[in-house]
Amino acid sequence: MREPAQKRQTRIAALVEARGSARITDLADELAVSVVTVRRDVEELARRGELRRGHGVARSLRPMAQESTATGDTIGMVVPERNTYLTEAVQVAREAAEKAGLRLALHIAADERGTERAVHQALDAGARGLLLAPRWRTEAEARADHSWLAALEVPVVLVERRPHRGSAIYGLDCVRSDHAYGVHLALEHLISLGHRRIVLAARDDSPTARVIRAEFVAQTAARGIAGGCPVMLSSRTAGPDPSPRDEREADLAGAVRRAGATAALIHGDMDALVLVQRLREAGVEVPRDCSVVAYNDVVADMGQIALTAVAPPKGEIGRAALELLTRQLERTRTGRWAGAARHLELLPRLVVRDSTAPLH
Repeated sequence: MREPAQKRQTRIAALVEARGSARITDLADELAVSVVTVRRDVEELARRGELRRGHGVARSLRPMAQESTATGDTIGMVVPERNTYLTEAVQVAREAAEKAGLRLALHIAADERGTERAVHQALDAGARGLLLAPRWRTEAEARADHSWLAALEVPVVLVERRPHRGSAIYGLDCVRSDHAYGVHLALEHLISLGHRRIVLAARDDSPTARVIRAEFVAQTAARGIAGGCPVMLSSRTAGPDPSPRDEREADLAGAVRRAGATAALIHGDMDALVLVQRLREAGVEVPRDCSVVAYNDVVADMGQIALTAVAPPKGEIGRAALELLTRQLERTRTGRWAGAARHLELLPRLVVRDSTAPLH
């Protein structure tokens, strides 16, 4: 005989009160009813003010003053696959989460719709908050994600992403490196060494890549040297669609010779190491014939020549993102306003090594 809804809701309220929180799927298993039924019951209980509803979870209204901000809770972090740049940010965020009494679960976005899928997997697993670094190979991909991101019912912090003003997600907390300043550091260093003709070999498949490309064009124009500073892709897989060979890819040695360039800025490190090898194979010595600055500084010092590199504060990005998220979780727990949303930008630094030299 089917249990009356009122009695079932009373049992749900009691279970949530005893545990502090409970996943919808776990409640459905215990009560031997469908997830849809439990979700409706939780919505009704939340409407009556008997508990709080989150995405995939029901929470007690009782205060948890003797516990840390969210002891034992899980947060999800979503990053694109094969993204070594974010590795340090993930590691530092995990360490900061553990200190805050949280468990960080990593989810990988494997394709153009992978971010949404990974987010829902994290929420279904009970994540109380999210650190998100969406793929966003193109601006269109970013816009397509805005509506469902804006509808999420848990705290969200964007990592190395900043939404455009006027977008549905502009009110989300975010933290990123100031990549415009990173380009400035690279150009200032090369120009101080006498270089005025500089090639940018860069990716074009992420918000970071697009900022670097746009800033390089703008900053070289502002310095009056844009005519001698061409832009190319750093590899055939560096464009928005990596499946075909992108026609914008060029031979770096050929581009250097055609432009009469004496320096190159290359995004990111792995592409920089490959392109430096190709320069040397083509008889262009680094830094004698061409100074090179890499962008990211993940493995820039591990090649045959240790590369000068722009080093975004990757670990600090992870720590700051976690701090923003715990601030939101505290607001969710206590119901107190935690202050205005924050858009943080942290400054990169330049690490000078062996791949740059004065122009002779």
